[in-house]
Parts: sequence; structure tokens; C-alpha cells
Amino acid sequence: MRDYHINLFYSEEDEGYIADIPDLKHCSAFGETPLSALEEVLKAKQAWLDSAKKHKKQIPPPQYRPIIYQIA
Repeated sequence: MRDYHINLFYSEEDEGYIADIPDLKHCSAFGETPLSALEEVLKAKQAWLDSAKKHKKQIPPPQYRPIIYQIA
């Protein structure tokens, strides 16, 4: 089973790390460390999915693949 891709990057403007899930619109989180940003986005992902299920919204399948994985 494929899972959602997570982008993780440092933001100088926010002075911390941002993690986001491109397939889930507006699903992102902040952390002072890469690990804390990852932990927070995993919580956000679960909340996003729970809310979509509760409100009978369509849940997109994992599709996003960075270009580096598309070449191989």
C-alpha cells in the first residue's frame, strides 16, 4: 500500500521546519526540528482524513511523486 508523500523543508521566514502533504489540500505543519514537523504533519494527516470521512468528502488517493522518483 502506498502512503502519502511528505515534503519537509526549512523555512528561514518561519525559522523552523515545514512539513506538508501535497495530495491533501492545506495539510501542513510546523516544527522547530525536522522530527517535530514530521510528527505534527502526521497528526494533521489523521485529522484531515478523519474530518473528510466524517463529512463524507472524497479522500484523494496517494498520487504525488517527486520528479526524482519518476525518472527511475
